[in-house]
Amino acid sequence: MAEEKQPTVILQDPEDHQEHHTEDGEAMKQRVKEMEEEAAKLRELQAVYEKEINSSSEEDKEAIDARSIYVGNVDYSATPEELQAHFQSCGTINRVTILCDKWTGHPKGYAYVEFADPSLIANAMTLNETLLHGRPIKVTAKRTNIPGFNRGGRSRGRAGWRGAGAQFYGHYPPTIRGRARGRRGFAPY
Repeated sequence: MAEEKQPTVILQDPEDHQEHHTEDGEAMKQRVKEMEEEAAKLRELQAVYEKEINSSSEEDKEAIDARSIYVGNVDYSATPEELQAHFQSCGTINRVTILCDKWTGHPKGYAYVEFADPSLIANAMTLNETLLHGRPIKVTAKRTNIPGFNRGGRSRGRAGWRGAGAQFYGHYPPTIRGRARGRRGFAPY
């Protein structure tokens, strides 16, 4: 029969084991300290970046919008480089932005092209209905976005805003058939 091997037992000095844990603890503390310092640097960089972004005033945004165009019906496989090549004949291009869905990352099918000079927009408008990837693109001047609170009255659903309540004439209020609408109280059926 085969000889059975006995498991070998290695005895360690408890003091050596303690020193090993102490070294691991010190190394871990050092790594944590380095990570905290790096996180602080990242926070500082982010604060500087946010200040730069927020410092662009409304006038700057309107100036950028004045020299930008909207490009609609852009093929989903189109790249910013292809759009830049398509509009290069119009003049100097500062930036090409293809908007993407923030959840999926897929393109939305439209883009913005920012030119160096507002007078170049007229040249770009001549490329309206030209083909890019076999699709006719729609080119219009970019409009300045109006914030939501300044837009005025908004629709209040299917029926619109009715005020305090529906008006009725005669002795009895109108009968509502089907599901009741509005705040008429709890009706289980």
